[in-house]
Formats: sequence, structure tokens, C-alpha cells
Amino acid sequence: QVQLVESGGGLVQAGGSLRLSCRISEGGSRIYVMGWFRQAPGKEREFVSSIRWRDGTTYYGDSMKGRVTVSRDIAGRTVILRMNSLQSEDTAVYYCAHKSGFDGADDDQKAYVAWGQGTQVTVSS
Repeated sequence: QVQLVESGGGLVQAGGSLRLSCRISEGGSRIYVMGWFRQAPGKEREFVSSIRWRDGTTYYGDSMKGRVTVSRDIAGRTVILRMNSLQSEDTAVYYCAHKSGFDGADDDQKAYVAWGQGTQVTVSS
């Protein structure tokens, strides 16, 4: 099973930008889909974005569509989430996750088998 480590979270003012990274360990299962989810205090975890490793197909959830871009660095085994125009409601712990096949929807967290520890994003108004 792959190990995932997120980085790049922090404190940002409303309207600002952040770049989150998720490093995927060497070895383990083949990478099929990488997803980003977030969980705000008192709320359920929700889908942000995903990218299919082989062909780069991306998918965005409604919560941040138009304000985020997901990409991958295949050689560096890294998934990147660029977030713009951040607002206070974007404050959450952001997680990357690995889906080890194409079964299940890419926006369904139950379809993901490995998760990072999360990185905190705090947007001050």
C-alpha cells in the first residue's frame, strides 16, 4: 500500500492562494487515481478534486470548482492542488487519497484505500 504525505497547508488571508502537495511513496500498488478531500470542523469530509494518474483526467467537486487546479508530477510521484480565491469557508483539513482501481466513483471517499495524515488550511477573513 502506498504511503501519502501532504504538505503546503497554512494560514492565508481571504482572497489568497495556496499550493498543496501530496508525495506518494515508492513501491506499493499501482497508482490509478489520486483524490483530494477536505473536512471542516463539524462537517463531513467532502470531495474537492481527483486526477487519473495515467492520462491526467481531472474531476472537480462543486465546492471549489473554478478555484482549484489539480495536477501530477509523474517522475516526482507528487499530486499538486492549487487553490485560489480562498475564503473562510475553505478552512479545513485537506487530505489526499489513493484509489487503487477504477471501481467506484472518483468522488466517493469510500472508493479510496489509502489516505494521508492531512494538512490544515486556515483562511482568515
